[in-house]
Amino acid sequence: MDVYAIPMDVLLLNLILYGCLPLWVILGFADYVCHRRSDIERTSGTRESLFHCVMGAQIGLPVFLGLYFEINVLLLLLAFILLAVHLWVAHSDVAYALRARKVTLWEMHIHSFLETLPFVVVLLIILKRWPAFVDLITLNWAGNLTLVPKATPVDFHYIVGYFLFMLVVGIAPYLNELWRCWSTDRKLRSFTKRVVE
Repeated sequence: MDVYAIPMDVLLLNLILYGCLPLWVILGFADYVCHRRSDIERTSGTRESLFHCVMGAQIGLPVFLGLYFEINVLLLLLAFILLAVHLWVAHSDVAYALRARKVTLWEMHIHSFLETLPFVVVLLIILKRWPAFVDLITLNWAGNLTLVPKATPVDFHYIVGYFLFMLVVGIAPYLNELWRCWSTDRKLRSFTKRVVE
């Protein structure tokens, strides 16, 4: 295969699938490590951990849909809405965390990438699916507001591998964080109740 003749849409897809999406999961894990080192379960607790779960779902949903369905006006609208809400939740998360625990410089750098990377992915998707973006901005939405399975599906082995990777490196650590925070909060409430009685 002539590496100089790879079509641009293939390069963009490979950059998204093998660069941006795994990097998002790896950075999420690095953020989890920062939370754990700052003793999140004894500082900001369950509330902040719930912020993290919500933000993961806000990015995970369009990733899932984009792997299975054609990028059209519906998916672009959903991506823009979720990006806006994600920014608001991320701001609320950091504002809360700064009052409750030490947020290190490394964690702030990781946040910068976690906030920027979804925008990069959406911009790459726009380049790859330019006609869908033109339909969106020209309000040519008729027939473009349904989920349409991909004409050329993403490789099944990639999807299985990515979701296993996401489960182990992305989802499991944050479920562990949520469990630790909830368990610590419950023990604290139980202790406080016994002291008051």
